[in-house]
Amino acid sequence: MARIESSGNEPRLLLVEGPNDKHVVWQICNRHPALPDFYIHDRNGVNAVLDSIGSELIAPGRQALVILVDSDDSLQSRWDAITYQLRDEGITPPSSPSLDGTIIDDGNPRVGVWLMPDNSAIGELEEFIAEMIPSDDPVWPLAQCYINGILGDARKFADGKSLRAKIYAWLAARADPRQMGSAIGAHDLLVDGELCQKFVTWLTRLFA
Repeated sequence: MARIESSGNEPRLLLVEGPNDKHVVWQICNRHPALPDFYIHDRNGVNAVLDSIGSELIAPGRQALVILVDSDDSLQSRWDAITYQLRDEGITPPSSPSLDGTIIDDGNPRVGVWLMPDNSAIGELEEFIAEMIPSDDPVWPLAQCYINGILGDARKFADGKSLRAKIYAWLAARADPRQMGSAIGAHDLLVDGELCQKFVTWLTRLFA
């Protein structure tokens, strides 16, 4: 079971950038209760995640440390930033992230890295969430059409954030408009798709 309340010295720890990531992972794990116990720390920003890697690796009793961040505009740059921190602590990462989620098991603790959305594409949490929307959902095409129809000065969001806007337009049409994590808990988002199942399998291997 994933826990979001922390005592500070958990054996299995997952670091995330922000509250949305934390609650999405927590709700996915609630839908997969067979997962081993671990804790999720929201570090309030990717730089804070990177800066904490060294100290978290050497925390007493640490068995597994997992880093989950968005790839944003450059998968390679994000990977390089993480692996620089790992090498600084004597850990040798692979040259590129694994498509199934990276697991480094050459010492203590075990280290995992997941670059949102899928370890191969640029993007963020919203791309992962888009894969969880049911393929026959009638509102999703309407949400996309609505955002695509906002033009010119009325389009306040950056071009690279249009998917985020579409996700939130879709969320606004739920029976009780909610955040992404809550939509998973309400079964509005699927947890049995290929990408989500790959993510759960990765977590299971890491924390076994």
